[in-house]
Amino acid sequence: MQLSAGPGGEWADDLVRRFLAGRGERTLAAYRSDLDDFARFLGQDTAGGAAAQLLGGREDAGHRLLLDYAVELRRRGLAPATVNRRLSTLRSLARFAGETGLDVRWLELPDEDQISAAVEARSSATVPYLFPRHPGEVDRLDVQHHALREVLGAHHLAPVDRPRRILDVGSGTGQWAFDMCRHHPDAVVIGFDLVAGKPGRPDRCRWVQGNVLQGLPFADGRFDLVFQRLLVVGVPLAYWPTLVAELVRVARPGGWVELVEPVVGVVGAGPATARFNELALAVARQRGLDSTRVVFDSLDDHLRGAGLVEVVRRQVEVPIGAWGGRVGSFMATDLRAAQARMSEVLQTHAGVPAEECRALVDQAQEECRHLRMSFRFATAFGLKPR
Repeated sequence: MQLSAGPGGEWADDLVRRFLAGRGERTLAAYRSDLDDFARFLGQDTAGGAAAQLLGGREDAGHRLLLDYAVELRRRGLAPATVNRRLSTLRSLARFAGETGLDVRWLELPDEDQISAAVEARSSATVPYLFPRHPGEVDRLDVQHHALREVLGAHHLAPVDRPRRILDVGSGTGQWAFDMCRHHPDAVVIGFDLVAGKPGRPDRCRWVQGNVLQGLPFADGRFDLVFQRLLVVGVPLAYWPTLVAELVRVARPGGWVELVEPVVGVVGAGPATARFNELALAVARQRGLDSTRVVFDSLDDHLRGAGLVEVVRRQVEVPIGAWGGRVGSFMATDLRAAQARMSEVLQTHAGVPAEECRALVDQAQEECRHLRMSFRFATAFGLKPR
């Protein structure tokens, strides 16, 4: 038997009633909660209307609805057990429908690989991140992490006292969160990013997938420290006040918010490095990103504007090249890797010939050996009033 879906046919209302009949109190409450949530997701007034839309349509439409719902559950940051339970409720409903004679053999729940691929594709499509995804980015970002740790002398500068919950927004490889678990042994550290970081997370380190441009899926006032670093290449300039307000929202009263961002480009650049910067910043402007130093100059003002007090700002120089010792040598490698990644973007989106990109990268490395170039970072932190 194959039925057509309307705005909520009587067959679907009856199906849901029979599906729920005779359930134990706890199971009934869980099933009702799950079906009501699915109905809200579809914009239906009743669970029957949602069942009609899911079970009474075409095969591809039903699977797409389930995949969209699974992505939404993941976007909200719900616990994996909750996501699995809600999808399992829909599976049970479909199985029950089959037992009553409705042909739903084609309806399969999306598997974990399908859900993860959909989350990543949909999130990435709405993010203007400057650098392309590349396996070598893990090493490059970890080099930046260790260099900043050495130059700043600490993992964070906010004077948080014995934090219990820490949030790392734009967690990247996850290395900062890993280190914070070791540095604060009583804390649970949550990394939030579009894609998972590297494997080997400590027991007290969690990861939540999501797009910061769509808001944070956490309740108000949850975290003792909210940390964000190096998102100037992924967050549009116009969005920064909204973003910082969101970071402050999830910090607890008496908690701290800390931001770390660079001047976009290289300080003291030679001709080749300056030319490469110019080409890369043109792409950044096209994507609505900061192409000057507005974010760098405004970090502390953003924190004050979002209502924080006791705001402190500090600037540091991170050397590029052997003149800066071990850190400088690491950052010269980082610069070359970053320019190699950006070369792909310049060729694809700016029409820069591959030969020109290679020549600029080689000349920039030569400049690293002879000039005292550097990256300039600002860190700012503030306290959320009680």
